[in-house]
Amino acid sequence: FNKQGAALSAEFPSMVLNPNVWYNPGLRSKNFIVPGLIAVMMMILATMLTSLTIAREWETGTMEQLIATPARPHEIVIGKMIPHFFLGIVQLSLIVITGTLLFKVPLRGNLVFLFAVSSIFLICGLGIGLLISSVAKSQQLAFMLSVISTLLPSFLLSGFAFPISSMPKAIQLFTYLVPAKYFLIIIRGIFLKGVGLQVLWPEVLSLLLFASLIVLARARRIKLRLE
Repeated sequence: FNKQGAALSAEFPSMVLNPNVWYNPGLRSKNFIVPGLIAVMMMILATMLTSLTIAREWETGTMEQLIATPARPHEIVIGKMIPHFFLGIVQLSLIVITGTLLFKVPLRGNLVFLFAVSSIFLICGLGIGLLISSVAKSQQLAFMLSVISTLLPSFLLSGFAFPISSMPKAIQLFTYLVPAKYFLIIIRGIFLKGVGLQVLWPEVLSLLLFASLIVLARARRIKLRLE
């Protein structure tokens, strides 16, 4: 260095940056992956299992008999969703217990809020499965539609496998139609940040909107068949 450079170095000493990771200081990948698996696995159960079960009813002819009964459209929808809803809650409980006890993933948020938001996400998945089953009358077709419409988007476009910010702009716009995107933000916020509704209300509102539209669409399709 020349004398001028030495003088500048003395006047402006070099800065040392020490990054501080707030929510995952150990940089443990399982703290990031395990909460994301909740969204993917719940979507698999809610959508795929529901669509396959009802598609089998179309194949055996029991679904037409159910539609011919005096039951109202919303009663049929609720009756189909309740068993799989409780299966999803059991699956969620097992994942949370396994993640926190076996993998030592911290759960800093409110457990009641976690189950409440997960219930909304389950209704979204169950509604999508019911819509698929109204189109697909065979289990093979229902399986293919479930994989294409829910499993792949939940894995690839929700931010679970790849950060959304690194995707092309057109793909980023498409991610707004994936319910798992909002649930993934919520679930990681509850586990790692310990935040609640006061921070995550936009994502919770989006899930509520998705759930309402999907259930109403399914009830509408049944009503059209009854007419």
